[in-house]
Amino acid sequence: MSSDYSYDDQAQFFPYFILTLTGIVTIPLTYNVLRPSSDDEKLAPRIQTSYQIKDAAIVGSLRSVQKRKQRKIKRTMAALVGWGLMAFMVYLIVVTEPLVAKIWNPYDILGISEAATEKQIKSHYKRLSVKFHPDKVRPNPAKNETAESLNNYYVELTKAYQALTDEDVRNNYIQYGHPDGKQSFSIGIALPRFIVSDGNGKYLVLLYTGLLGVLLPYLVGSWWYGTKRRSKEGVLMESANNLFRQYDESMDEAGIIAALSAGKEYEEVLRRDQAESGLAKLEARISAEGDASLFAAGFSIKDKERLEDLESGVRRKALALLWAYLGRVELDDAALTKAKYDIAPIARTLNKSFAAISLAYGNIGPIAGSFHANQHLIQALSPKSSPLLQLPHFTAKIAMAVEGDSKTHMTVQQFMDLPDAQRRQLAVGKGLLSEAQYKESIKVGKQLPFLRVDKAFFKVTGERVIIPSSLVSLVIKGRFIPPGTEQVPRVDELDLEDVDPAEDDLESLMGRKTKTVKGPDGKPMSVEEKTVLPPLTFAPHYAREHTPKWYAFLSDSKQGKMAVPPFTFDRFDQPIFNEQGKPTFAMQTLKAQFAAPPQPGHYTFVMHVICDSYVGFDTKMEVTLVVEEPARAAQMQAEDEISEPDEDSIAGQMHALKTGQAPQPRRQKAEDSEDDSDEESGTEEEEEDTSDTNTDTEDES
Repeated sequence: MSSDYSYDDQAQFFPYFILTLTGIVTIPLTYNVLRPSSDDEKLAPRIQTSYQIKDAAIVGSLRSVQKRKQRKIKRTMAALVGWGLMAFMVYLIVVTEPLVAKIWNPYDILGISEAATEKQIKSHYKRLSVKFHPDKVRPNPAKNETAESLNNYYVELTKAYQALTDEDVRNNYIQYGHPDGKQSFSIGIALPRFIVSDGNGKYLVLLYTGLLGVLLPYLVGSWWYGTKRRSKEGVLMESANNLFRQYDESMDEAGIIAALSAGKEYEEVLRRDQAESGLAKLEARISAEGDASLFAAGFSIKDKERLEDLESGVRRKALALLWAYLGRVELDDAALTKAKYDIAPIARTLNKSFAAISLAYGNIGPIAGSFHANQHLIQALSPKSSPLLQLPHFTAKIAMAVEGDSKTHMTVQQFMDLPDAQRRQLAVGKGLLSEAQYKESIKVGKQLPFLRVDKAFFKVTGERVIIPSSLVSLVIKGRFIPPGTEQVPRVDELDLEDVDPAEDDLESLMGRKTKTVKGPDGKPMSVEEKTVLPPLTFAPHYAREHTPKWYAFLSDSKQGKMAVPPFTFDRFDQPIFNEQGKPTFAMQTLKAQFAAPPQPGHYTFVMHVICDSYVGFDTKMEVTLVVEEPARAAQMQAEDEISEPDEDSIAGQMHALKTGQAPQPRRQKAEDSEDDSDEESGTEEEEEDTSDTNTDTEDES
């Protein structure tokens, strides 16, 4: 037995091979390109306004560039090339005549029916033998016949006859499918012979060497180097190291802004221009006298000195551009203006890394400062400027006129909650807002999603009290009430409750996207939770589209440290606005789980609920966590006659998994277990059970 290699000289298999290989890559790539976008920026509703800033065209162009990057044009082109190659392979398959491999069949060779008898076979073979014997037949050149081909045909006739009449030959045919016994096998290669033979094999070796020895290691190395080159926040490791060295526990927002200028990512934006190009003009503009502050950029003398202490270069120019962006300083230079808006998203990405560094240290000052710096970067506000500048058409002069002699800035909520006549008196007039500008500002202000917290408390699901090291949920109840909203309905006390899921609610117990509400019969029931996105952030100066997020965390006010890390909330379970754009006042529920302290006691925390997109939309309040002794918790459970769950219930099985012991049978009152017993006897049994429980509790304590 030998083996043979069958090359695809007629291109029978090569198109199938290429079609399959290309399809494996092209089809998933096409799905990735064509599938509906799941980006929140494309799904979230928008605040309705026609307001545009002076440099709206520049900001819009930068947003378009970012969107084009997200569209993955290279993948789209690769998918088109793949489909083109697949179409060409299908064309080759269709136009190429297939070669059908025939099975050796003695009946077909003899041209006789399989139902023929042995006598008929012998008679038929004799006639063919006489007709096609090599000594009697002559080759016909018109039929491309040769003596060799005729001889081979006669041999095939003889083998076919023997396979049907000779016992040994017939056994070979039955067992191996051929009268000569086991045949050699062929190895099919889906490549034409010329590719791997006739001196062309070296090119195939070079091809595989390039693919496996050069291209593949390069791709893997580039991927690996890229993952190691950047942190999980998406910034360069060199930038993260610089931010780490800049960290100081006493940093304020201005100090954080200065630290963010240490990122190496700015070199990509400023690489085409020399770092000193336009720097003198830039610093002169931001250091000029401001309308409502000492300097136009809104920074302090200390901040100006910090800028001047930097050596001329990318970092100094980046910091100057950041202050120009935050102070909304007009630069009257196309290149500088574009760079001013281009570096703000970079600074915000670096701020994420700085926030992670601050969380590692746990000092609440830099942590809160990083959140506030994020707000100012999105809204293009310097740290000391008025929150009213978030409204359309408001300038520093107008904000100063509205605030009057107040030593503190007025928030958007405070301004919007004023009576309309008083608002007009403060903001409309000569040198202030026009009537149309005022209406546009009020229109936008009434669409901003301000989360007003109504209640915050701690609980353990399914338990009445909290014991040490238990899994505690911080439940925050609040409503989205845009600034200036009138006739806000009162809070329904039932909406402030957090209903535990029923014991047989598999959806909630398995942690699926469901919420528990009270059903028509008053019992808890699980319904499907549909998440709702808040409107896109109104940030006309920020060169990205952004969906607002809320962060909730707990701090220890005495030590100034982080107690519970931030939890992020960017989707909600109730609609914020209805189809007419009016607020729904639906109660929103935010939950964050953490481990309770290991020791019992009363723990007072400061709860922070911070919006990352708007200045002055934060909530800060004290909350107290009461952790009881385990014995006290057991006593309270006994007093409430909370029985153990049945062994065959879901809650009973979960109890058994948690404790390692099977739950005790549910105790019933005497009147439920013994219908025939008298009332006095049932009372005695009940009192006896209660006495035993109290005794056990006292022993444990």
